[in-house]
Amino acid sequence: QVQWVESGGGLVHTGDSLRLSCTPSGRTFGLYPMGWFRQAPGKERGFVAAISWNGGTTTYADSVKGRFTISRDFAKNTVYLQMSSLKPEDTAVYYCAAATSVHSATVVLTATREYDYWGQGTQVTVSS
Repeated sequence: QVQWVESGGGLVHTGDSLRLSCTPSGRTFGLYPMGWFRQAPGKERGFVAAISWNGGTTTYADSVKGRFTISRDFAKNTVYLQMSSLKPEDTAVYYCAAATSVHSATVVLTATREYDYWGQGTQVTVSS
């Protein structure tokens, strides 16, 4: 069973940037729609960004649109979340997720129930 591993989180100040990475820990046999979600203390896990398995379609939550960019590097089999102009309200544990049962090249998925594999999460803390 393939696990996805997030990295790149940390403690930053308002206005700083971070890049999160999501990489499978084992061999993968396909490309899947991927997403980033986040969960702040006391809140439900919420959608941040998603990318189709061919990389050609992306979508974002309104709260991060224009500040965050999702991308994927096929050679490295890695999905990134570039975060800029970070705000204290971006503080959360960030999770990447894969939808391994979806085989459409262009679909993007925004609901947690549509993803079947999740990473363990990486903490992002933005201080004011």
